[in-house]
Amino acid sequence: MKRWAVLLLFVILAGCASAPPMPPIAPLLNDGLFAAPSEPISARDVFALSDDMKRYLSTEIADELRAKGRQQGLFDALYSRSQLKIEYDSVTTRNAAQAFAARAGNCLSLVIMTAAFAKELGLGVRYQSVYVDETWGRSGDLYLSIGHVNLILARRITDVGLARNESEQMTIDFLPPRDIRAVRTRAIGEDTIVAMYMNNRAVESLARGRVDDAYWWARAAIGQDSGFLSSYNTLGVVYQRHGNLDEARRVLALALEREPDNTQVMSNLAAVLRNQGRVAESGSLTRKLEQLEPEPPFRYFNLGQAAMRNGDFKAAKEFFAKEVERAGYYHEFHFWLALAHASLGETEQARKHLAIAIENSTTRKDHDLYAAKLERIRKSSQSQ
Repeated sequence: MKRWAVLLLFVILAGCASAPPMPPIAPLLNDGLFAAPSEPISARDVFALSDDMKRYLSTEIADELRAKGRQQGLFDALYSRSQLKIEYDSVTTRNAAQAFAARAGNCLSLVIMTAAFAKELGLGVRYQSVYVDETWGRSGDLYLSIGHVNLILARRITDVGLARNESEQMTIDFLPPRDIRAVRTRAIGEDTIVAMYMNNRAVESLARGRVDDAYWWARAAIGQDSGFLSSYNTLGVVYQRHGNLDEARRVLALALEREPDNTQVMSNLAAVLRNQGRVAESGSLTRKLEQLEPEPPFRYFNLGQAAMRNGDFKAAKEFFAKEVERAGYYHEFHFWLALAHASLGETEQARKHLAIAIENSTTRKDHDLYAAKLERIRKSSQSQ
């Protein structure tokens, strides 16, 4: 079957603690192939507070911080429905100032914004990679492996005269749409958080067809944290999309040498080798990939869509149901399963899965699309 480019969004893959350090990045770069970035790229901008953010701390929530303590006061101010009403939005990874201005962001954006406020208040901040069930998404012909991060606010300065003592630490998590329970975590540094932000921006630029920008973001991510493997995978895909197959092969081969069983890198490298006419090498990797991952992400989804196009709605329903079974929180699987049910006249099941798709949607656009479809089904059933 056709395997699309596979990229990691939002978090790093778990790597072996004893893995060798990555070699110098310079031989992997070829700046002359790409136009200048369309916007400045700087690590300094990631946590920088805007004037509005500073004013928010010093005036709008000053009383709340004093009454509740800085940790609880900050959390309540940012994420209480009666305050900013921050909305989860997976479309764009924003820096701290952008997330505050938009009142929206994905988990990484919200972690960055919260950390920026916390550091301004003198609170200690620690970051964690959270091991959750594998989650996938897609944007055009990019498959996105979606990870997760959260943060811990730790007391750094002893306050005197507060009516309420602050706790030693508070974990803040923004995982939608379900709560995290009994998850495993791994501490990561702020350099990695910044690299993740830059890698996300690279992936999002690729998804929008802005390959030149994607190169500079991926390059910056590797420069920020040379051990962050996902950025090498992204850089390899950038070269591939730009038509620079030799450069793509070198970067991806290096990443695969670092993590020999990384199926994302393996899939992308196999595609590059195939495009170069290196059929035997590509075939060898593809066979290993099929052994490691006999049922790759979106396999049944693609089969379901093909069945829908052929008018075989019963088969489509079965394929989409298989994807829902192994990725029950991914909204698009429920949406297409609802469409298959609707095509078979199974209105109640269609309503059920559309409601789940709405509940688990991560963008306003998807939410509104699913809600509109659900309303059409309701009106249609009422008129019959």
